[in-house]
Formats: sequence, C-alpha cells, structure tokens
Amino acid sequence: MANIWQQQPLAAALDLTDYTAKVKNYILEHFEDLPLAYVHSFGCQQNTADTEKIKGLLAQMGYGFTTQLENASLVLYNTCAVRENAEKRVFGTLGALKPYKRQNPKMVVCVCGCMVEQEHVVAKIKKSYQLVDIVFGTHAIKRLPKMLYEHFTHQYHVIDLLDDQQGIAEGLPILREDTIKASVPIMNGCDNFCSYCIVPYVRGREKSRKSEDIVAECRQLIKQGYKEILLLGQNVNSYGKGLEENINFARLLQKVNAIEGDFRIRFMTSHPKDCTYELLDTIAACEKVCNHIHLPVQCGSDRVLKEMNRHYTAGQYLELVRYAKEHIPNVTFTSDIIVGFPGETYEDFLKTIALIKEVRYHLLYTFLYSKRMGTRAALMPDPVEAAEKSRWFNELLQVQDAIGLEINQSYVGKTLRVLIDGPGRTAEGTLCGRCESNIIVECKGSAAYIGQFVDVKITQAFKWALVGDMII
Repeated sequence: MANIWQQQPLAAALDLTDYTAKVKNYILEHFEDLPLAYVHSFGCQQNTADTEKIKGLLAQMGYGFTTQLENASLVLYNTCAVRENAEKRVFGTLGALKPYKRQNPKMVVCVCGCMVEQEHVVAKIKKSYQLVDIVFGTHAIKRLPKMLYEHFTHQYHVIDLLDDQQGIAEGLPILREDTIKASVPIMNGCDNFCSYCIVPYVRGREKSRKSEDIVAECRQLIKQGYKEILLLGQNVNSYGKGLEENINFARLLQKVNAIEGDFRIRFMTSHPKDCTYELLDTIAACEKVCNHIHLPVQCGSDRVLKEMNRHYTAGQYLELVRYAKEHIPNVTFTSDIIVGFPGETYEDFLKTIALIKEVRYHLLYTFLYSKRMGTRAALMPDPVEAAEKSRWFNELLQVQDAIGLEINQSYVGKTLRVLIDGPGRTAEGTLCGRCESNIIVECKGSAAYIGQFVDVKITQAFKWALVGDMII
C-alpha cells in the first residue's frame, strides 16, 4: 500500500447507512470466513462507552470478535490522552503489532479516540507507524463504515478528525458486554480548561444529549434487565447547557429516578464548581440514586487550585461535603488527587493531606502530575524533583489507606444491599459485588445470584473490600 493519507470529508446521515451495507457486501464478497475484530479500549468509562458503539457498528457491518490478535482481520485501539503513560502504552502496543501485520498484510489497523486528536500524535503515526490504516477522532465514530469502505476500495490510509458540530449522534448500535451494569453517556466534551488537562482539546466543547433520548435509553436498559445505570460525562454537573429544554443534571436525575423498576443510578464525573445544593438535595430525595459521590478535588491548596484553574477553594469544597453529609444518609465520597503539580510545595501538599483527613474518602484515585503538551501547565516552572514528588505520593497513600480501612471496619456487623456482578476474587465459590456506597463486597454463594440484589452481613473488612455472609 502506498503511504497516502486521505482526509475524509463529512458524510450525510443517509450515506452512513449506505456505507454500512457496502462494507457488509464487501465482506461477503472478499472474505471466505467471518472476519474477526480485536477491539481494545484504553482510559476512562467514556472511552469504554465509545468502544461499545464502535463494536456495535462493526457487528452491523458483519464482523465477529476475538481476543486473540493472531485471529484478527481488524485491530482497533481506542486511545486515551489524559496521561503520558497512556500514550506510551499505545505506541508500545502498536510496535508489538508489527509481526501480526507482517503475517497478515490485509489486517486493518485502526487507532481512534482522544490521543489521535493531538497533532503531534498523528504526525508520529504517519511517520513511524505505517502499519496503521485508519485514524479517527472522538467525533467520527459514526463515520467508521465510510472509512472502512474507502480503505477497502482505494487501499489508502484514511484519517477523519472532523467535528460536524451537530451534537452527539443518536441511534448508533451498541454492543454491550456487561448484562448487569450499563453506561449511558449524557454529554460529551468539557468547557473548564483546567490548566493540566487535555480533555477540552481532544473531546471538544460540552454537548448534551436531549433528556428524552437519555430517559428512553435508560428505560430500554431496565426492560432488558440491567440493574445499574451509570450516567457519564466529562462534567455531568454542567449537563443541559446549550439544550432548548429547561433541564439541568438534578432534573435529569429526577427523570431517570422516575423510571419504574428495581435498579440503581450512579454518575461520574462531577466538578465541584458546578455541584449545587439542588443537586445534593436531589441525590438525597431520589431513592434510586446511590449515596456515593465522586467529587474530584485535585488539591487542598487554594494557591494550587487557582493555578489549576479549578474555580473553587478548599473551603468551598469542604462546605459541599459538609452539606452532603448532613442531608444524604450514609453518603460516601471518592475523589481524584494530583500530586506534584508544577510549583506545588510540600506546604501545599500538606494542605491536601489535611483536606483528606477532614473529608475521609473511602477511596482515592491518585496520580503524579503528567505534563500534557498543549496545556497551560506544561509551560509552568516545575522545580520539584520526581523523587521528592514520589515521597509525597507515598505519604498520601499511607494516610488514605488508614482512613479507607477505618471506614470499611465501621461496616462490620452491618447488613448491606449488594448488587452481585460476578465471581469473587479471593476464593472459589465466592461472589463479588458492590454496595450502594460503591465499596466492593465479597460473600459465598451460587453463581445463580449474579445479577441480583442480595443482603450481606459484613463480617470482615480490608482496605480494598468488605467480606460477609449472604442472608437468604
């Protein structure tokens, strides 16, 4: 194949259905056996939700699926750009793919997602990874059939990074692997431009789905037997901006909560600057909305929060936490923390430790700062050595591990309602699930209980999970 990259023009909506049929006919004519696709997603739940749509499109076009690269006619990596290590993993994975491509030159290799929305990444792929056949961005998923057909019929590399500005595409097929819990994106993009974050540049500005489309999707999932709905967005708290209807995230939660059925509602991720008392009151009032809130704070120092462009202070964040604890029974919090932001001092870091001790999170997602090309933070002076940041990081983990264990120990002797979602991790014959507070719970029991709510009396607590006896 000549090293020719063809930029795809936007396709009309009607054309996309035509291209699905064209690819399906091409497969019937040129493949003796069912072609198999190997699809792997890096990164966040939003990427996982996008991957389910990609797999739905591939299935419509006539592909089956495999977990073995040697059996694949098509390999697709849906990438993440949030941290540098994620990009390194993708490039390493592409390098490891070269022997498979040599063995099967007709193998189609696709790279999509947030990472390829960056110019330097696309340039590197074009220069050093000619085994890649198709590159497309986060807004181009619906045009995958057209890209595949163009590649098959013209044998050039295809690239599509265009955003047609028409909002989030509705009606795409979704192939879900989980039959118990389902993710439902409610919005895409971000308007916050935190100084360390690449997401607004790769996902674009905020776009919300109409509430009627979200509710219809949730209602269908409940009819299909799903027991947990995860409402997804880069910042769910700002849901509704740009829509003609009078809607915000609190009112959307009320609409989903009103759907008949025995199920739970979770959501992520939230931005503290958009977390309102109305939202917290709604969580308290809606019986199907879980009492667990993921509320990323990132840092406990007001000076660093300002440099991060977070638009709240540690005091304002703590006021939200206090209000939630007063109004939402047994509320639990998780959060994201960045250690070693450019210019952060040990005194700033100790303010984060103090905030952690006051909030008492049951779990933290902790990260060392990762420089992202194109963000404002990438240009800031960063004098603290990596080894020193790592020492701070380990100090934080020790504090959080002790708090998490204490919280889990407080559940011993209590009975929790648990959604069993699979086999246990510790021993044969055990089951695993999560309680409303999003804490892992293991118990003995038959696989027949997978997908059901059960009551579990907690007998043991570890920093990573609870263990108990199922009450039948």
